[in-house]
Amino acid sequence: MNSLMMRSSLLDDIFRDVSPGFYVTPLHGDPLPEPVQIKIDVKENDLAYTVHAELPGVSKENIHVSLHGGSVLLRAEVTQHDVQTRDDKVLRSERYFGSITRSFQLPLEIDSSQARARYGNGVLTLTLPKSHGGAAQQLKVE
Repeated sequence: MNSLMMRSSLLDDIFRDVSPGFYVTPLHGDPLPEPVQIKIDVKENDLAYTVHAELPGVSKENIHVSLHGGSVLLRAEVTQHDVQTRDDKVLRSERYFGSITRSFQLPLEIDSSQARARYGNGVLTLTLPKSHGGAAQQLKVE
């Protein structure tokens, strides 16, 4: 069965490449993105790390950031919103729901008491001051 899925995916890719505007199949609920699809940029200066994470379409209340030592865990609850009128027929919907996570380790520990999280325009910005010890903490997203 797994080989059938691979063949179907391969054929889908070929048809999409040949005629991207023509080949549309009815579909609802593609699988959740892989954790690596939460794209991040990490910058460092002498005092802190700055992390930018792409989380488009997620409300800030559904973003959770956990810090422990030099570990950072990002978790987002994603919900699907379908709007269909009486005269419309959905040909393809690529919205989904569920939880996506991404974790990574920084070279030095973080001062979690001074850490900040801000979310705007689909980008989560973390300011993570460097430290030499500290307890685990959950950050509130502003």
